[in-house]
Amino acid sequence: MGGALDRAVATGRNLVRAALLDLGPGSRLVVGVSGGADSLALAAVTAFVADRASYELIAVIVDHQLQSGSGQVAATAAGQLRDLGVETEVVRVDVGRHGGPEAAARRARHEALQRSAPDAVLLGHTLDDQAETVLLGLGRGSGPRSIAGMPPSDGMTRRPFLALRRADTERICRAHGLQWWTDPHNSDPAYRRSRIRAEVMPVLEDVLGGGVAEALARTAEQVRADGAYLDALAADVSCPLEVSTLLALAPAIRSRALRRTALEAGVDGSALTSTHLGELDRLVTDWRGQQRIELPGGLACVRVGDVLSYVRTPVGG
Repeated sequence: MGGALDRAVATGRNLVRAALLDLGPGSRLVVGVSGGADSLALAAVTAFVADRASYELIAVIVDHQLQSGSGQVAATAAGQLRDLGVETEVVRVDVGRHGGPEAAARRARHEALQRSAPDAVLLGHTLDDQAETVLLGLGRGSGPRSIAGMPPSDGMTRRPFLALRRADTERICRAHGLQWWTDPHNSDPAYRRSRIRAEVMPVLEDVLGGGVAEALARTAEQVRADGAYLDALAADVSCPLEVSTLLALAPAIRSRALRRTALEAGVDGSALTSTHLGELDRLVTDWRGQQRIELPGGLACVRVGDVLSYVRTPVGG
């Protein structure tokens, strides 16, 4: 790149740098790359930051093998990043069907990105992705945890670009001479997120006078902060399986305490819904002899007297 530094490039570098402040020299970074503009842009600016901060960086391109030509998409992305001096690996995965195709692909991708035992995994989700996630959560009625969207940091997972728009990532790609791939699923009306992107967001921007994506992202941030505080209060609850303890809690704390006990028992958190939590709450507040509450992951919650417990779901019901 010659001439003045592009504004979007400078912003992207600063966001990546801020997301990695807790890591020291020699830390191993993995950037998840799909071949789209968001992940290519993230890899490009992370390469600059990694070089200056002495991080070890590898871009991992996960080929889910779900679309015709996916191997060529992966090879093209890998070639471009190698031209930028980024160590790159293409990982081909077999996506199962457990939990649905999207969940299965997400699990396979997560496992591929973790293979090299990195200190941090960087993902290219943008402000636009965050806004769409919030709208999807609102439509499902999944409660504040869903409306809170994606956190900027979740363990080793980092999402530095949640403050950037998609147009900014395309601008970063152009500044680096990168050609990105456009996933046809992103415009396929069979996918709800695609319709939100192509139909719902433009209407909301028009009706509400613009700034909708930013407003939704701010809402997610505020809800996430409130949720983190309530989660911390719930984590301090002692004897969270005793009904008398749970009855004394405010509903917002009680639901979080119940969720925590379920997760600690081994319930599948990715499939645990507000409906499940509502039924658990009824074991505490409206118990009329319910035998058990079936939960994801082959577990059930039962109440015996004044105590809740989790048991394996009996074979055959």
